[in-house]
Amino acid sequence: MSRITTIEQLEAIYDAGVTEASTAKVAAHITPEYRLLIEASPFVALATSGPEGLDCSPRGDLAGFVRVHDANTLMMPDRRGNNRIDSLRNIVRDPRVGLLFLIPGLTTTFRVNGKAYIETEPALLESFNVDGKAPRSVTVIDVEEAYFQCARALIRSELWNPERHRSPREFPTPGQILAALSENRVGGENYDREWPERAAKTMW
Repeated sequence: MSRITTIEQLEAIYDAGVTEASTAKVAAHITPEYRLLIEASPFVALATSGPEGLDCSPRGDLAGFVRVHDANTLMMPDRRGNNRIDSLRNIVRDPRVGLLFLIPGLTTTFRVNGKAYIETEPALLESFNVDGKAPRSVTVIDVEEAYFQCARALIRSELWNPERHRSPREFPTPGQILAALSENRVGGENYDREWPERAAKTMW
C-alpha cells in the first residue's frame, strides 16, 4: 500500500489540473438555472457532522420539496421518519451541511454546501402541509456554494437504466435484517407484512 499523507502527494497524482469549467460552475447563490434543478428533484442526500461523527441521510418527497426561498436560502421540510433525528441533532451543534440532489432520468446531479438551522415557526410549518399534515420542523439552509456535478458517476453506474435494476427478492428484507441484528426481538415476517400499510398511514 502507498498511503497518501500530504496534499503535495495527492496533487502530484492529479496533476492534470482543474479545468475552467470545474470552477466556473460554482456559484455563491441559487441561479435561475440551478433553481430548475432543485424544483425538479424528489430526492436529496443530506450530509451533516456532529460530535458523534458524520451522517448522510436520504430525504425524499414530491418533486420540488426543497423550497427556494430566495437566491441565498433553501428550506426543506422534515417529514415522517424513524425519529432518530441524527441529522437534526448534528445541525443544532454544527450547522455545516452538504446536499446532493438527484433527478430521475438526469445524469447531472446538483450540490449545495452551506450552513443550516432548524425552524419551527407554525406558519412556516403549515406552508409545507401535505395531505393535511405539516412537518414538525423545517431545515433552513444558507447557501454558500451551489454547483452541478458532471454526469460521469451516474453514467458509469447506469443508475437510471431499468435493465440494471435489481429485484428485491435477491436481498434480505428489512424484517430479516432486524431479526438477525436483534436476535429476533424485532423484525421478522410480521414486520415485513405490516410495513406497507404502516408506511402508507405515516408517509407525511
